[in-house]
Amino acid sequence: MHSSIKVIIPAFNEADSIGLVIKDIPDIVEEVIVVSNNSTDATEANAAAAGATVLWENRKGYGYACLRGMQYISEQSAKPDIIVFLDGDYSDYPSELVRIIQPIMDDNKDFVVGARVKEWRETGSMTFPQIFGNWLATSLMKLFFNSTFTDLGPFRAIKYEKLLQLEMQDKTYGWTVEMQLKALRKNLDYSEIPVHYRNRIGVSKVSGTLKGAIFAGVKILGWIFKYSFK
Repeated sequence: MHSSIKVIIPAFNEADSIGLVIKDIPDIVEEVIVVSNNSTDATEANAAAAGATVLWENRKGYGYACLRGMQYISEQSAKPDIIVFLDGDYSDYPSELVRIIQPIMDDNKDFVVGARVKEWRETGSMTFPQIFGNWLATSLMKLFFNSTFTDLGPFRAIKYEKLLQLEMQDKTYGWTVEMQLKALRKNLDYSEIPVHYRNRIGVSKVSGTLKGAIFAGVKILGWIFKYSFK
């Protein structure tokens, strides 16, 4: 079965890494969409040179960038079957996209999260706040929703029609957890695939600062409690 696949990459000042990310994305992908989230470096030029469609989103926030990519797709006449979200910092291995979409292609799953398992993580690639935040969020999801998620990994694939049903709205760091919570609430058929994870190129916008880590943590817990007591 041939499926149309599009990749959305939110990117803020990823000039050094974005070309590498795009180069490693498998040829089965129909279009790579890089959303520059108010970048002040050569991110846009480098993404365009590597063959990506480049969009702009001046409102700062991971979710804003993802929503801009979705808006662009919604305006196209031919809609994709699968959307893959991927970070622009080269911490994920884009070649593993084939493995991430496999449960959708072969087992008709709706949604797949790439789980950054400890044994496949490069030393130092995830900070303590990230590891703790992931553990706390997925533990609460397990408690409240009987979920089997173990990670809020940004590398993920979802059927386009299912993504629309989630009516995503988070503008910043709560985007990944919002998607997983809504997938649970709407009973999407989901799975996790272990993925490799390496030290990113450049400085993390979230985990690199204490303020960023705390803000992300508050957003994530906010979504979980909002959904748990609905």
